[in-house]
Amino acid sequence: MGSQDGRVRSRGMPRMRSIAQSFLIYLLLSFPAHVAAGTPSEYQLKAAFLYNFALFTEWPEAVGDTLDLCIYGSDPFGDALLPLNHRRVGPRRIITQLPTTLAELPDCELVFIARSAMGQLPEILGAVHGLPILTVADSPGAMRRGVAINMITQHNRIAFEANLTAARAHSLNLSSRLLRLAEEVEK
Repeated sequence: MGSQDGRVRSRGMPRMRSIAQSFLIYLLLSFPAHVAAGTPSEYQLKAAFLYNFALFTEWPEAVGDTLDLCIYGSDPFGDALLPLNHRRVGPRRIITQLPTTLAELPDCELVFIARSAMGQLPEILGAVHGLPILTVADSPGAMRRGVAINMITQHNRIAFEANLTAARAHSLNLSSRLLRLAEEVEK
């Protein structure tokens, strides 16, 4: 199951498929207002993924009582993030933010790096270096470039890959339950 370069690939075992289906059901039930209106959009589903990434990430104790979820770059989510505002992740309340400068990123706990900002990735990662901030993207190759979680589309479904080295560099612990659902985990 492991490889020489430190990556672990999911094999699509029946048990994993069952866990993934349970996770998807949980995602969809987390946002009933949008789902009830029809098929959720790509970014409604990705918003649900962001919520669950936050839910299954352990931050250091000293982080405060809010969880600032920031979208850096052109916001692809639109209204899809509205259901997340003021939801709780443990004792912390989610506040969505749209920072416009790199200097604002250290105030975030989760930074989604929009595709429009990927050209600035080295600067973005430098701005949050060593801070307890979960970096997430949905751009090809982002995980290998240092983003902790990258959402991908495979066979018309949203999946994700995780970079444990990047998460640990930010003093974050990604739940083993989350990692079991990843298409790829880079250690």
